[in-house]
Amino acid sequence: MKRFATYEEENIHYWTNRASGYSGVNQEELASSQKTVWRGVISRRIASRFPGKKPSQIRVLDVGTGPGFFAIILAELGYQVTAVDYTASMLEEAKRNAGFLAKEIDFRQMNAEELSFPTASFDVLVTRNVTWNLPNPEKAYAQWMRVLTPGGLLLNFDANWYRYLWDEEARLGHAQDRENLRSSDVRDENAGTDVNAMEAIARKAPLSARHRPAWDLDVLRRLGMQANADTEVWKQVWTREERINNASTPMFLIEGHKVGVAV
Repeated sequence: MKRFATYEEENIHYWTNRASGYSGVNQEELASSQKTVWRGVISRRIASRFPGKKPSQIRVLDVGTGPGFFAIILAELGYQVTAVDYTASMLEEAKRNAGFLAKEIDFRQMNAEELSFPTASFDVLVTRNVTWNLPNPEKAYAQWMRVLTPGGLLLNFDANWYRYLWDEEARLGHAQDRENLRSSDVRDENAGTDVNAMEAIARKAPLSARHRPAWDLDVLRRLGMQANADTEVWKQVWTREERINNASTPMFLIEGHKVGVAV
């Protein structure tokens, strides 16, 4: 096995090799009713935060865009979209998936923990399945808050993906998920992925062992952001396949409001 000098290098190597397969998952979402589901969930929350504003007046940053799912559906709705990812191969997949919309999205290669945008550059920041994988998630949250405008909105969708590596109850839940999956008629979402490599990375990720979303809410509130968690959001956005594969690790939403008046 190749040895890496840093967690960051190991992470980039994994996601570079995973880009094509992960892009296939996003392509399926874009071609299914999932696109409509996610568009509704996100756009309703944005509209609630910015009543009376048209999508074309709202600047959105998609952090850790991967193959571009969020960036694409938000650009289709007419928002001003910037999308960043640390992995060049992911951005290539995102541009390919975006098709003619690629020219409407500002794609940039950037570290989620070291955003180079000026302070108060975006009205909304969205991200999915990213925070758990970061080496310094508290630093990332500080950066995300910095680039939001006063009154800005944070929508962070994530889950306790690898808590089963640290917690016995979670381990038993994960094992039951695998058993339920084997007796079901849905596919294994881990098929074709290097689970050992992913678990090796997860063991080094600080959030794998944390109790979330409680940890996230504590950090955001200490940073001065008004924050709450929707632990039932998975019921709105997950397919039957996702529910069977990940029953013991339901997706949650961290919604944060930066103190100030939205303009």
